[in-house]
Amino acid sequence: MWKEENNRLTKTFKFTDFVEAFGFMSKVAILAEKMNHHPYWTNVYNTVHFELSTHDEGDRVTKKDHELAKAIDKLVA
Repeated sequence: MWKEENNRLTKTFKFTDFVEAFGFMSKVAILAEKMNHHPYWTNVYNTVHFELSTHDEGDRVTKKDHELAKAIDKLVA
């Protein structure tokens, strides 16, 4: 479940290993580019952490962030 905190939508995903996590990140990168809305994310081994906010709107959570979060969730469903 995504959490809204500190003007960001946050969520952490855990995968079996680094390759699976990196594959997921590649899919998110293509999706984000198509949506023209790029996440702040980190990756350590099998863990990918997101913090979504809209920079053009003063670094706050907007509809764009909720749409990207929903699309990211569909990739792992």
